[in-house]
Formats: sequence, structure tokens, C-alpha cells
Amino acid sequence: MFGKRRKAFLVSAALVGGALLMTACQDTEDGAAPSASATDVPAAGAAGADASKGADKGADKGADQGAGQEPDAKDGGSAEGSGADAGDGTKVPVQQACGANDISWSTRSESQAGGYILIMAKAKQGITCILPAALPTVAFGSDGTEAGPAEQSVGDAVTLSGATTAYAGVNPKTTDTDGGKELDSIIVGVGNEDPDPVSLEVGTITVDKPVVTNWHTAPADAVPSA
Repeated sequence: MFGKRRKAFLVSAALVGGALLMTACQDTEDGAAPSASATDVPAAGAAGADASKGADKGADKGADQGAGQEPDAKDGGSAEGSGADAGDGTKVPVQQACGANDISWSTRSESQAGGYILIMAKAKQGITCILPAALPTVAFGSDGTEAGPAEQSVGDAVTLSGATTAYAGVNPKTTDTDGGKELDSIIVGVGNEDPDPVSLEVGTITVDKPVVTNWHTAPADAVPSA
């Protein structure tokens, strides 16, 4: 009796096991795929994510460089002017000594002190220069006779710029004799080393032991004495 029941139980168990196996096979054939793990990322998706990150980094880097870039003076940024450092970070123009070719010259005859020639000097447009505290070099004739000092001491340097005019007075004849050279022009330079002295027409004059004043900023101060 017990053997028949056991045989019936085994047959029943075999039938149930076969039914379960058939159910599992049917689920697999119907396309139910096992779920992918969290670390299994499709290659196309990973490439897209990397490209997006690269674009974001590039944009951030470009923004940082644009924000921190200093303007270049050559490309329209501000550039400091040339000149000497004033000590506070600013620049001051470096002034040069005048040469005869930096100056617009003119003369006129004056009657004071027995008659003399007033020399007038102005800087050419756009030039700022300094007439040194020394006599102008004034020469006469082919022999280069030079005018001596008409004052006891050397005057101040004069800065020429814009409308500023410097004046010097020349007395071509300081003697009481009838001698002398008849000339109609004078040669003027800024110091004996001036490489470009100028010839100025003055009309007919008699030259004998000439003298010249220092440079002055007022014509009344440039009247020469014997």
C-alpha cells in the first residue's frame, strides 16, 4: 500500500517539475531579456556623454580666458606714452636742447642804443625744446667774426613751445671809428656746436666788434649795450 502511494507521489512530482521547466523555456523564447547591470552603458551613450562634457569644459575655459585677458596696446588697448618716469607711474615729456633747425627765426631792426638787430626765435610747430643758458652764436662775414657778450653774466635757459618767443639783441658795431665790414646777413646758431646754423637777412649793416645779449623772454630785456 505504502509503495503504491510513493509511486503516485513521484509521478506527480515529475509532472509538476516538467510543467515548471516548460514555463521557464517559454518565458525565454518570448523575448524577456535579463536586466543590464548599472555599469553596463551602451558605447554610443557613453560617447555622447563624453562629448557633452568636453563641450562644457571648452566653453568654460573660453569664458575664463575671455574674462582674464588683458587688452593689448597694439590691438587697441591703452598704451602708456613715451617719456621719463615722474616717479608716480606717469610719464613726462623728455625735452631736448634746441638746434637751429628746430626754430622759426625772424629779425627786425631797432633804433634804441644807437641801433641794433633783434633776433626772434620760436619753436616750429609740434616741437618743444630748450635754448641753453648761453649766448647765441652770431657770426658775420666770410671770416666768421663772432659777436661777443653784451651782458656780464649768462642768463636763464628758455623753453620754446607754442607761442613762446625768445629774444636776443645784436649790436653789430660797438666802436666809434669809421671802419668795419658792410654786410647784409648774419649767421645764427644755438651754441658753437650747432650743426645747422641759419643765415638771416638783416639789411645792410656795418660790423665792427659786435656784441649779442643772452636769450630773454621779453624784447625789452634784449637791448644790447656797448
